[in-house]
Amino acid sequence: MDWKGAYAQRAGAMRASEIRELLKLLDQPDVLSFAGGIPDPTLFPTEAAREAYGAVLGEPGVGPLSLQYSISEGYVPLRRWIVAHMAGRGVVCDEENIVITSGSQQGLDYLGKLLISPGDSAYVTRPTYLGALQAFNPYEPRYADLAFGEGAPTPGQCREAALAAGGRPALAYVVPDFANPTGETLSREDRLRLLEHVSALGVPLIEDAAYAALRYAGAEVASCLALDIARVGDIDHSRVIYCGSFSKTIAPGLRVGWICAARDLVQKVVLTKQAADLHSATINQMVMHRLAEAIYDEQVKKIIGVYAARRDALLAALAKFMPEGVSWTAPEGGMFVWVTLPANIDGAELLAESLRDERVAFVPGGAFFFDGSGANTLRLNFSLPSEAVINEGIARLARLIARKNNQFRAA
Repeated sequence: MDWKGAYAQRAGAMRASEIRELLKLLDQPDVLSFAGGIPDPTLFPTEAAREAYGAVLGEPGVGPLSLQYSISEGYVPLRRWIVAHMAGRGVVCDEENIVITSGSQQGLDYLGKLLISPGDSAYVTRPTYLGALQAFNPYEPRYADLAFGEGAPTPGQCREAALAAGGRPALAYVVPDFANPTGETLSREDRLRLLEHVSALGVPLIEDAAYAALRYAGAEVASCLALDIARVGDIDHSRVIYCGSFSKTIAPGLRVGWICAARDLVQKVVLTKQAADLHSATINQMVMHRLAEAIYDEQVKKIIGVYAARRDALLAALAKFMPEGVSWTAPEGGMFVWVTLPANIDGAELLAESLRDERVAFVPGGAFFFDGSGANTLRLNFSLPSEAVINEGIARLARLIARKNNQFRAA
């Protein structure tokens, strides 16, 4: 069978995740890795999960149902918990505004399928979350810069450019809190400007809130969905689609996320889910509901304490070891610090040398740019490595960068 000739045209847009590939390095004990954007598994509520699975399976009348097919919208008690959770974030909604997904990543895929036709324009930041690009790519969008500040194209100019390219404005995507990959957070003022921009452009705004709970410093900023509801009156008139997840707070292996949005959109997502996987795993939803009710606040507090110390250790190591000409972000939360190298250093080439000479891994920044730019950038994760690994790894990486800088100067 000649499989190359069998694939649909859209399959050509599928690309391997550089991050997923780099995760294989975690099995090499001598590599000091800042590559994976993953939680520390030692912080997972393993015992609580064991008890929750036992309780679900052992409860008369519930155990068999946990192994049965279920509704596509998701387990009702879990959706009710999420309604209360969203209310705590200033979003008034009900169960009909919630659909459970197998992680927020599945939600991005469904939204790409629903909103993007070939040639349409998807507006994303530069850089942006690589997984969003992977989710949208099969639906063959044309990417455009989500820029809404002074000097940026007007919504009218964006619309004209999309139509001239043979498509239409389809969606905008943003990670407003502690963004992957930069760690940066949009201010309230920037969120309001963004909402004005997408409203004038006439597109839905996907708000990826995967890291929103992981704040270590500064004041909480209202979500884009909450701000939009305040503008338009209620969630069913909002253009914001909120993608939430338990992966960064409780455990990613259960693959439980959610979409919170207008009923019209949620109903379409439900139809998409019915065709894709019928529903997310029933028992995992039941277990997640028990965990969320019992330990959510305590669990978030625990991981914030650990990750905040590791963020501080990374920022201190960068300040101590990095040579002149290197800059970085100082995130108030999340899992990442974004590093900008001197213009003559390519992040992908640096990674190859770093693995060979220093045994330090990171993600080259170019992977997060839809247009191939950003070669002199890289992403560092601080949620997984210990403070000792952080200090040693950054010292090694800085040594390599200084050596390359000196080579360029000598040439």
